[in-house]
Amino acid sequence: MTQPTAPPRDVPSGEAALLIIDMINCFDFKDGERLKQKAVNVAKHIRALRREVKAVGWPVVYVNDNFGQWHSEKSKLVDQASHTANVVTQQIAPRDEDYFIIKPQFSGFYATNLQVLLPKLGVSRLILTGITTDICVLFTAADAHMRDYALWVPEDCVAGMDDQRSGWALDIMRHSMGAETQPSTQLSLNSWIACLDAGEPVRQAQQ
Repeated sequence: MTQPTAPPRDVPSGEAALLIIDMINCFDFKDGERLKQKAVNVAKHIRALRREVKAVGWPVVYVNDNFGQWHSEKSKLVDQASHTANVVTQQIAPRDEDYFIIKPQFSGFYATNLQVLLPKLGVSRLILTGITTDICVLFTAADAHMRDYALWVPEDCVAGMDDQRSGWALDIMRHSMGAETQPSTQLSLNSWIACLDAGEPVRQAQQ
């Protein structure tokens, strides 16, 4: 069994990490079933992106709400989300080698060790995926932007309760945070990284 580890000191940056936000979820809240159906659709794209990230040896980090369970940990959250027939958890369950961060609030950075872990992994570029676009993904993107991370938020890998609000959130991330938001079906991981390395805007490079 491969366990995720990190060196004791920060390492030179330049790598990317895939963050999967709040996808380990029971959806047992108002309108949860509606969000669950959207999450099923994005889960398949996240899985494909996860394969790309793992193929180049970069880290996958699950960043998940504790849902008010302050003594919880990875296995308990996964077991709870898997207790009923949950297609989302079945599709996107973390593997032994994946990192798992439990967050108490909207942002993956707030009161978590994510901001300590990423520099130790040499990460300066983040791919944000998961739910919901206009809350936890948006707040995590804002904190990442303030820490100078390059961002890609593939629009086919995030979902929210309201499509219009999700669109607004993507606009904010794109225009105010410099995030790339092209869907993973139109932009490959290698193309995104190549444009960052060249200092070239992705959309301009593809014209």
